[in-house]
Amino acid sequence: MSDSLLPPSYNRVLIDLKQRIQNTQLRAAVAINRELTLLYWYIGQQLSVRHKKERWGTKIIDRLAQDLKKEFPNTNGFSSRNLRYMRTFAEAYSEDVMLQRSVATLPWRHNILLLEKLKDTEKRLWYADQSLENGWSSDILAMQIESCLIERQGNAVTNFDRILPAPQSDLARQLLKDPYQFNFLDLKQNAQERDLERGLVTHIREFLLELGVGFSFVGSQYPIEIDGQEFKLDLLFYHLRLRCFIVIDLKVTAFEPEYSGKMNFYVSAVDELLRHHTDEPTIGIILCKSKSKAIAEFSLRGMNQPIGISTHRMGNPIPEAFQDSLPTPEQLEIELNAAMEAMVNPKNLPGN
Repeated sequence: MSDSLLPPSYNRVLIDLKQRIQNTQLRAAVAINRELTLLYWYIGQQLSVRHKKERWGTKIIDRLAQDLKKEFPNTNGFSSRNLRYMRTFAEAYSEDVMLQRSVATLPWRHNILLLEKLKDTEKRLWYADQSLENGWSSDILAMQIESCLIERQGNAVTNFDRILPAPQSDLARQLLKDPYQFNFLDLKQNAQERDLERGLVTHIREFLLELGVGFSFVGSQYPIEIDGQEFKLDLLFYHLRLRCFIVIDLKVTAFEPEYSGKMNFYVSAVDELLRHHTDEPTIGIILCKSKSKAIAEFSLRGMNQPIGISTHRMGNPIPEAFQDSLPTPEQLEIELNAAMEAMVNPKNLPGN
């Protein structure tokens, strides 16, 4: 049948069905992955019990691996090495954790990585939650652990608690990191703000990955005109989860008190000229080479706009093994859509 003969409602129905099928496929894949991880945990638990009670060692595990392979020749995952990982996995997490936390939903490779790189259970669970929420591949998860994301997130100096309402202030505070790792940049020692800005725009894919899910790039050197005079914002973003504009001012020097006044002006201007009446208040982020926490806190006390002050680091380039695993713009869009779907429809979150 030609397109001209289709009823007017056809395209709407098609789009709705495609979305429903994709969501169902995703939930089915998550359910299958969860069942497999729970199976591995159960096997590991049995091995742990037998090891403690009957001293099951390497030879018995090797024999068990051989017998399971004979019984299930078309099923991978029952090697001696993987069986030992299962035992470690079961000893790391209680049954309550497996039933309630995201480790049961993560792919097995992610869980092995968490076991290998982290000894602290709470840190493992935090990275597991973040990995599931942001759709990280195992290589990206490894890179976030190596960059100590848990220590950097939510550490910037802000006035969000005073300026923004509770739900928005908590989300915005967790949004910021300190320091931001710009390891993908190779700038000279005497680089200026414009060089830093160009580098970040050139490497926008890596920059968006470091900023986190939700940032939509609006522009660099974004012009705003006030009373016939033009001002340019270093970087302007819109955050899809916070539903607000975010202005980033870049500095290659230590933080100075006057930077907060300038940012207060920028945020006020964006609120007046760009913000839609349905948008949340615009947020300003000042990224400096370094900062005094005390000076930063004093500088924000009199500001009436939400501003965060953080630092950036360069050097220690991303390992080559991770270069090819950085998400493409299309993958970032998929992750953004997944995050937005989870926010709008919490019933679709894995495990619900």
